Amino acid sequence: MLHELWDEGEEGKTFCLAGPRGDGARALLSERARLVWTVEAASYFDAMTLYYQRMGWGTYTAEHPEWDRQTYAEHGWE
Repeated sequence: MLHELWDEGEEGKTFCLAGPRGDGARALLSERARLVWTVEAASYFDAMTLYYQRMGWGTYTAEHPEWDRQTYAEHGWE
């Protein structure tokens, strides 16, 4: 699934799903928000791993590894 990284400057960044599943997150963005990056990932874990790499934050550690590592297809999201 496609994920988006939005930059709001001093207000921070938002990383969310593209499309309808990310509508709630994007609705909270300010007018200053700019889409700065998109990435495809098969699972939440994969998406967060790529996001952490992009941000230079080191290794992503899952809070809920059993759920996070399941693919979006396994969750019935695709």
